[in-house]
Amino acid sequence: MTIRLSLLLLLLTSTALIPAHQEPAAVIRVNLLGYRPASPKVAVWASFTDIALADCQLVDELTGESVLSVQVGSAFGAYGPFKQTYRLDFSSVNTPGRYYLKTADGARSPAFRIDEDVYKGAADFCLRYMRQQRSGFNPFLNDSCHTHDGYSMYGPMPDSTHIDVSGGWHDASDYLQYVTTSANATYHLLAALRDFPTAFTDNHQANGLPGTNGQPDVLDEARWGLDWLLKMHPTDTWLFNQLGDDRDHASMRIPKLDSMYGKGYERPVYFATGLPQGLFKHKNRATGVASTAGKVSSAFSLGYQLTRKADTDYAKKLWQRAQSAYKLGLDKPGNCQTAPGRAPYFYEEDNYTDDMELATVELHNVARTTGKPVKLALNWQKTALDFARQEPVTPWMKNDTARHYQWYPFVNVGHAELAKRLPYASRKTVTDYYKSGIELIWQRASTNAFYRGVPFTWCSNNLTTSFATQCFWYRQLTGDDQFAQLEQANFDWLFGCNPWGTSFVYGLPSDGDTPVDPHSAFTHLKNYPIDGGLVDGPVRGSIYGNLIGITLHEADEYAPLQSKTAVYHDDYGDYSTNEPTMDGTASLIYLLAAKEGETLKPIRKTGTRPTAIQPTQKQVSKPQTGAKSTYSKGAKIRGDTTARRLALVFTGDEFADGGTAIAQTLRKHQVQASFFLTGRFLRNPAFAPIVRQLKRDGHYLGPHSDQHLLYCDWSKPDSLLVTRPQFVADLKANYKALARFGNVPSTNRLFMPPYEWYNDSIASWTKAEGIQLINYTPGTLSHADYTTPQDRNYRPSETILQSMYAYEEKQSAGLNGFILLMHIGTAPARTDKLYAHLDKLLTRFREKGYQFVRVDRL
Repeated sequence: MTIRLSLLLLLLTSTALIPAHQEPAAVIRVNLLGYRPASPKVAVWASFTDIALADCQLVDELTGESVLSVQVGSAFGAYGPFKQTYRLDFSSVNTPGRYYLKTADGARSPAFRIDEDVYKGAADFCLRYMRQQRSGFNPFLNDSCHTHDGYSMYGPMPDSTHIDVSGGWHDASDYLQYVTTSANATYHLLAALRDFPTAFTDNHQANGLPGTNGQPDVLDEARWGLDWLLKMHPTDTWLFNQLGDDRDHASMRIPKLDSMYGKGYERPVYFATGLPQGLFKHKNRATGVASTAGKVSSAFSLGYQLTRKADTDYAKKLWQRAQSAYKLGLDKPGNCQTAPGRAPYFYEEDNYTDDMELATVELHNVARTTGKPVKLALNWQKTALDFARQEPVTPWMKNDTARHYQWYPFVNVGHAELAKRLPYASRKTVTDYYKSGIELIWQRASTNAFYRGVPFTWCSNNLTTSFATQCFWYRQLTGDDQFAQLEQANFDWLFGCNPWGTSFVYGLPSDGDTPVDPHSAFTHLKNYPIDGGLVDGPVRGSIYGNLIGITLHEADEYAPLQSKTAVYHDDYGDYSTNEPTMDGTASLIYLLAAKEGETLKPIRKTGTRPTAIQPTQKQVSKPQTGAKSTYSKGAKIRGDTTARRLALVFTGDEFADGGTAIAQTLRKHQVQASFFLTGRFLRNPAFAPIVRQLKRDGHYLGPHSDQHLLYCDWSKPDSLLVTRPQFVADLKANYKALARFGNVPSTNRLFMPPYEWYNDSIASWTKAEGIQLINYTPGTLSHADYTTPQDRNYRPSETILQSMYAYEEKQSAGLNGFILLMHIGTAPARTDKLYAHLDKLLTRFREKGYQFVRVDRL
């Protein structure tokens, strides 16, 4: 708070001293954690007046020298407290270092880093908050609490029957405990370990105290959650949903002093009946138990998969309860809301099919990977798809308001897990559900400089984290990174690229502006740090104004930055914006692990191809020549340079809008070309007519990977991302799709790798299958016809054509033997289609004496 308060006092003081004719200072917001070299890197400049921004410099903090004159794009206009805003894109800078941005009007950003390791250890850091939230034995306090829980309510046993449910995590800064949030948190921790194991270390024992125990700390924490969930679902037919109620809110206190319920240190534990509950004035609207049961089943199934080898007896319990919880969900479909008490607030969950979708997939995963039989006979794929179709888009994305936790979790995890295991036709249906939701947010986000489309409802930071995760999963599942900047903007928002310029995670980064006065008894009463806790985040001004019991206890240091659009206070009196939550933090742990652990490639803004226009020097260096052809890393990249012949090659995966025009132009010039198409393209019913036409016209049809896989790391081409069996299976599936349109030649078989990116291992594997790998000839920009105006590497058609014309004139061999790559279709955002110029291109080069041949005859 000291850093932030000083900055704002300086701003207010300096503004007061500026003569009336001068503009007040603007601000520049950045991700305080920093940026990885290959990620999008965008800051936001915002002014309290409507002045235009003309200049911005990226400065090396060490040398004080400007390293980039940042291109200032179009103004985005007013947002929140600001009258003018701009996005400052410096993505082209990938040299590690420490930098800041400054503008001619005197605005200067905080310093930030660009480096591969900027997110290293962040996920582990946030585990500190999870350990601090433990109930039972609390390692932060080195003391125990809530050891007498609890007494039953609404169950098949008499009310007030003692049930041992000690353990688990406190939900937020109060000490209530909910199965719905705990199961979701547990699943995210387990998934983070499964997907990004290198993001975690072993510095703590199972009880959370310092030490090592031979397993990652994230698994220790997940098992703490699993242990409590087993207590909350102790038999095939018993499932409890909640521990404690809002009597908890009577006062702030350290958890061991919790005795608010009239039965000593015991707290009520609510049985999941599927009917409305509430012991006092207010009741929930529960309609079933599936929303809770599905989450529990999913956590147990994934827990089984990650513990079965190290602890067979424990894993056996998890597998048994995964199946029994799932059956409860099937038997009692509907929403299992938490129980209110004396206040009207509760978790008003109104959806459950997303939870049952994930539970179905995870049960199948256990059966598929381990051979364990599932007691319930069901067609898992049909069942999961049926659930998926009932909620294709998480409803909050379609609304600008929502009740508290009305649609939870805030991301449909089931879509991602289901898509991984479906054949293409069905998988695309599911990934398109993700895409539809992302596009809904993008419609709102694209109109403001922060790319903010997530609504400012209660727990907006949890929604932001979940939305960034959905964008990440969509990008990973499809290879489509047109939303990469939107994904990054939501991640950046959490760590400082927001109107308040603060990270919303306590203590992260350590040298940045982060919350210091959260709504927490630990900090307020004892000044204990709650490292790693993600606070709820901004809410709309109207929501804040209507909440009960909020009183700020200090002057609002953010007063100039508040608006009707959104309000945020770093004050313990504001439980709506500044209270950390356990489940939100667990979701962030997954996202941080993903940001640290993912293998990055250069990001493009639209389409399905990388932004890199020219191949790297490493990719095309030291080509080998022989038999009048040129090879690089085992791939043929050029034919005979002594003959005035070249080959037109078109690749296709997602788009085919140019197919008819290309076929007609080739027919007009009596030219045969070559088309390398993915299995996804070939199986698309809408594309079948053009494929058949190309076949009839005698063009060469070859494979381009069945699923358009990325074979090797963009920055480390020698690092493989697929195994040989995966490569071979994908290639064979592509040939199978080709065979639907006629016989596939058994000799002279050629293969164009997806993304035109490969290494010598890929070439070797291709050769072992009796196929020759080929790639385009470097030197022109013909392959840049996929770029769109929103892409920083956008190349208009005239620029591309001139690159071909210039190369042909300057090189002694001209385009002899050239493999000239273009695309059969491009994203709709590119309206300047290169294939519209194909007639002109063919005319020009035929007048120069070039003969166009199929690539297999080059």
